[in-house]
Amino acid sequence: MPATIDTLTTKFPGAFTVSAFKDNARVELAAETAPAVLFDLLKCLKDECGFDFLADVAGIDYLNYPGAADRYAVVYALANTATAQRVFVKAFANDPDPELPSAVPLWKGAEWMEREVYDMFGVVFRGHPDLRRILMPSEFTSYPLRKDYPLRGLGERHNFPTITRAES
Repeated sequence: MPATIDTLTTKFPGAFTVSAFKDNARVELAAETAPAVLFDLLKCLKDECGFDFLADVAGIDYLNYPGAADRYAVVYALANTATAQRVFVKAFANDPDPELPSAVPLWKGAEWMEREVYDMFGVVFRGHPDLRRILMPSEFTSYPLRKDYPLRGLGERHNFPTITRAES
């Protein structure tokens, strides 16, 4: 893993911080640098460092989290299928318009995972080919996994049409 971090440090000096947990490296991009650096960093990990498998894309809301400087994080779990190494890239974004570049041009599998993060957290992925709701109805205007979303909802579910077993 040191060779991967050395490659990233050479190509993106000062753009990220690195930590480790067990055998996995964590690369973190602050909200100020993530929109400009994220795509090129992921492309470098894929093309030059051999991380050819995007295992997961997940969102995190750090609202009121102690010591958090940025609100949203999108975590990309990458694996190198030849060496069995893993790296996690965490890119931060902030309100009012959390936005990051899409990873779909690099991994087609990112398409649905980014749609899920958009649907649940409202993080917009610039350049995504089909960024629309995937889990919630298209008329739903909130993002239910944001920490400021009420646990019992905002009353939207009362307006959803009821689907019976015979109609499903």
